[in-house]
Amino acid sequence: MKVLLIGGGGREHALGWKIAQSPQLSKLYVGPGNPGLNHIGAPLAIAESDPAAVAALARDHAIDLVVVGPEAPLAAGVGDALRAAGIACFGPDKTAARLETSKSFMKEICAAAGAPTAAYGKFSEAAPAKAFLRGQTPPYVIKADGLAAGKGVIIAESLNQADDAVEAMLGGQFGEAGAAIVIEEFMTGEEASFFAITDGKTILPMIAAQDHKRAYDGDQGPNTGGMGAYSPAPVFTNAVYARAMSEIIEPVVAEMSARGTPYIGVLYAGLMIENERPRLVEFNVRFGDPECQVLMRRMRSDLLPALYAAATGTLNGHRFDWRDDAAALVVMAANGYPGAYEKGSPIEGVDKANAMPGVVVFHAGVKQQNGALLANGGRVLNVTATGAAISEAVARAYAGVDAIKWPGGFFRRDIGWRALERTP
Repeated sequence: MKVLLIGGGGREHALGWKIAQSPQLSKLYVGPGNPGLNHIGAPLAIAESDPAAVAALARDHAIDLVVVGPEAPLAAGVGDALRAAGIACFGPDKTAARLETSKSFMKEICAAAGAPTAAYGKFSEAAPAKAFLRGQTPPYVIKADGLAAGKGVIIAESLNQADDAVEAMLGGQFGEAGAAIVIEEFMTGEEASFFAITDGKTILPMIAAQDHKRAYDGDQGPNTGGMGAYSPAPVFTNAVYARAMSEIIEPVVAEMSARGTPYIGVLYAGLMIENERPRLVEFNVRFGDPECQVLMRRMRSDLLPALYAAATGTLNGHRFDWRDDAAALVVMAANGYPGAYEKGSPIEGVDKANAMPGVVVFHAGVKQQNGALLANGGRVLNVTATGAAISEAVARAYAGVDAIKWPGGFFRRDIGWRALERTP
C-alpha cells in the first residue's frame, strides 16, 4: 500500500514511525516532512492546505491512502478533494472538521446529541460578551471560536482580566480565529484526552493520555500546544471509559451521520473528569500533539490497516492491541515559547538519547543544515520513553532529555506528576 502522510511535526513523525512498521506498507511519502520523518519516508514538496494540489500530488504518485496529521489541511477541505478524486483519506471532510474549527458548532452538536459539556455563550461583539460575563462566576473561560493552534483559550481569574481577554480576542489577537468568541462555564476536575477511530458508523476506541498545557513546572505560565504527555491516565478508569463512549463519542458520531456529514478519522475528546463523570471540553479532529506520540509508543498492533479501514468504511471487525508498558514524553521547546523565540540554534546528542533503553526521540520543529540539527520552531523535540510503570517511563524520558545538549531550549521537569501521585 502506498501512503502519503501530510504534516511535519512530532505527531507526524510518530505516525510515520508506526506506519513504517506495517507489513502492508509498500511505500511511504511524507510532506512536508522533517529530518526525522525524512529518514522513514520519501519527502515531497507539498502545499498541505491546498486541496487541489494535494489531490493532484496523490493522484500523480498513485497513493492508496492519505493520512492527514494536522488540522489546518482538514479545515481547508483536503479530505473533500481527495474523496472527490477517488483517493482514500484518513481525516474528516471540511464540514465534519467543524467539530474542531468552530467551538460553537461543537456545542450545537453536543446539545443535539445530549453530550455533557460546559454551558456557554457565543459573541462577536464586546458589549454583549461583557454583559454575559457579569452573569457568570470566576474563573472565566474565554475561547476563540476558530483554530488558534491550541493557544486560543484564556482562563481569567477576575472580571477585569476577562474583559481584557474579550477585547484582545475580538480585537484580533488570534486573527480570524477570534472573529467570534465562546465564553464557557469553568469546569472543575482533572483533564484527560481520549481517542477513537471511526469510519462514520463503526467506532474503534483507543486509549487515553494526559498532557501538560502550561509552559512551566507546577502548571504555571501561559498555555501552549502541550509540554509533555503520558499514558495510561489513572483518572481514566473503566467507568469513565464506559461513560465517555456511551454519553459522548457514540451519540456525537451518530448525530454527525444523521446530519449527512459522517465523521471519518480519529476523534479526540478532551475531557474534564470529576467523580468519574466525564464532560467534554473540546473535540479535535486529528491526533493530539503530544498525546499521539505516547499512543504510538504503546500500540502493539499494526496501525495502517485500521487507518485504511476507517477511510474506506470497513472498520467493523478491527481492534487495537496495546502494550501494558507506560509511555511518557517530554517536549523540549525553544526559549521564549509560546511567545517569540529564536530559530537556528544547534542541537546535539539526539543520537545518544535514541540509543538509551526505551527512548525514541521524535522531531518536531527542527531542520537539518550541513549535517547539523537546528531548532526551527517553538516545540522542537519530543523525547519519549516506555517503562513498566509511569515512574520508569518518566525517568527514562528525562535521561534522554539530559543526553541532549541544546542551550537554546527549555522543558518542564514535572511531566507525569498527577499519575505519579496516584501510582508512585
